[in-house]
Amino acid sequence: MGRRSQDGSDKGSSDTGSRYSAENYVRPQLETPNGSKRCLMHSCCAPCAAEVMDALAASKIETTIFFYNPNIHPRDEYEIRKEENIRYAEKLGMAFVDWDYNVRDWFDRTKGMEWEPERGARCTACFDMRFEVTADYAAEHGFDLISSTLGISRWKNMDQINGCGERAAARYPGMSYWTFNWRKEGGAQRMIEISKREEFYQQEYCGCVYSLRDTNAWRESKERPKIKRLVKFYGRDGVLED
Repeated sequence: MGRRSQDGSDKGSSDTGSRYSAENYVRPQLETPNGSKRCLMHSCCAPCAAEVMDALAASKIETTIFFYNPNIHPRDEYEIRKEENIRYAEKLGMAFVDWDYNVRDWFDRTKGMEWEPERGARCTACFDMRFEVTADYAAEHGFDLISSTLGISRWKNMDQINGCGERAAARYPGMSYWTFNWRKEGGAQRMIEISKREEFYQQEYCGCVYSLRDTNAWRESKERPKIKRLVKFYGRDGVLED
């Protein structure tokens, strides 16, 4: 048997690739923490969302995708990430909610945190804002279970995300935030497999203007070229058509 990492994924096992591949994986029937068969799933982008969406569909959990990400900068970056997510939701027949791009409110929320590091206080404020709005929508539309696709990314701190989600849900009696580890049992691997299969847009920074700035600064320090937005896709490279 291979060793199990702290994020719940298998590492070092010779059969991990085949056993957990999107083609071969036998999905278990997931059980929600509160027994609900409906979930409002906050989504950040198609690459992170697709594996989660597949898992929920296989478990026959009625899922609505809630796209609320005013952090994403600039607007054309926001639009392509959203449209890729819509494309996969339509493929699975899942409801999709395109919520407000209130970018000014996001800048107000993160004011004074412009130089915070990734996974720091600015990210917490960002997650809080997005999950609070997710919980507000859930309460208004009869959902008692929310979650997010953000946690599947190895670049994110899962404890930080779950803490923000639980705080947001706790504002409403009877609402739960599902802290399921979407990375485990090869989930992070299938995330990449599905992205290549679907040829999703491949973003190279978290989303906000500060992550774009810091990623480019890091690249320059390593004598690597700056990010070229809107041209990279999993499984191929190309340029968007008008």
